[in-house]
Amino acid sequence: MAAARGGLLLSLVLLASSAFAGEPLQFDTAHSRFGFEIRTRFGQTIEGVFPRFEGWITVLPDGSHQVRLRMFTQYVEIPGKPRYTGWMRGEDFFDAVHHPLVEFESDPYRPEIAEHGGKIDGRLSIRGISRRETLHLLKPECARPGYDCDLISRGTVQRGRYGMDSWQMAVSDRVTFVLRTRLTRAPGP
Repeated sequence: MAAARGGLLLSLVLLASSAFAGEPLQFDTAHSRFGFEIRTRFGQTIEGVFPRFEGWITVLPDGSHQVRLRMFTQYVEIPGKPRYTGWMRGEDFFDAVHHPLVEFESDPYRPEIAEHGGKIDGRLSIRGISRRETLHLLKPECARPGYDCDLISRGTVQRGRYGMDSWQMAVSDRVTFVLRTRLTRAPGP
């Protein structure tokens, strides 16, 4: 009897997921925050933000999910530090004039990862260079992650692999993206 109930519940979840196939779940850009951290060789952490970004989760016909992110480099900033902001937008780092987007497209993943945390693999593109990278989704702090609390993910990349190898003596090669995501609407029944 319990197995039948569990099977019915799983079927309802997959049916609800299938109803949303092709209709992306949009990120709430007013309540989400996309940023990054980079450490100087002197131990200081520089925190940057992408004030303008887009993101959505597509529910695929088999019930798996796929996330796509686009961060606009011409708006990247280091709050309160205009000189650092100029450097981040400049050709030594994101090169916003020639490469206006940082993009991530995940591989399909099971939706349960939002409830428990885990790895989301995909392809990251920075400065026209694409590489396989992993976002680590942290275990959520509420029952409806993305709605009642942030979905928090982190991913660390080596900036030199994306042609951002200037200032190696002053700034670490590791850049950690920190994404705090909210969704615009809860899925229906």
